[in-house]
Amino acid sequence: MKPTIRILVIEDERNILSFITSVLESQNYQVISASNATEGLSQAASSTPDLILLDLGLPDLDGTEVIQKIRTWSAVPILVISARTQEQDKVLALDLGADDYITKPFGNSELLARIRTALRHTMQHQTGSDPLLHPYHHGGLTIDFEKRLVTRDETDIHLTQNEYKIVALLAQNSGRVLTYDKLIEYVWGPYSENDNTSLRVHMANIRRKLEPNPAEPIYLFTEIGVGYRMAEEDT
Repeated sequence: MKPTIRILVIEDERNILSFITSVLESQNYQVISASNATEGLSQAASSTPDLILLDLGLPDLDGTEVIQKIRTWSAVPILVISARTQEQDKVLALDLGADDYITKPFGNSELLARIRTALRHTMQHQTGSDPLLHPYHHGGLTIDFEKRLVTRDETDIHLTQNEYKIVALLAQNSGRVLTYDKLIEYVWGPYSENDNTSLRVHMANIRRKLEPNPAEPIYLFTEIGVGYRMAEEDT
């Protein structure tokens, strides 16, 4: 029998907790709940969850501090679920170690898709499977990492070296938002003087090459003020 995946939900609003629990249990996830940060940290340590859904506005401790504390001893995926919509809140949570950020209100499909993505990346890490050996496919777009080949509808797409690095990193983390800083550091190095403007120029060029209609992207999405996300690959 396939082992049950345990998800810890740290959320103080009962109606939201009830909704999330219902959605997760309908998909056969085992739900562990906590209504404050103290209880959540205790459960994170004792229950060894496979994934954590974390609200930031907790009554006893801010969720960003919970992320920091958990990251001192665990790499468990953390998905923030918060009503905070400010860009700096999203960037801070991601920079502190959250794997994704979902803004309330959200629907069942979005929540479950983000959870599947986080669990998939965790499984790749645990099993040692190398995403470089597994081509990315979504719609008509294919990225073969071994051959460094990008095609759309079987037509080759020429990317510059930096454009390819950006696309490859996003594809290897498909479904997850990567911050501007993470992309800039990966492409140009940790001490680069390049800023978001350089990255936006590259992304505009990439979209012109990859997207059938750059004004209505289907592969590369912008998380305004935060970063970029590649469409989750086809299953």
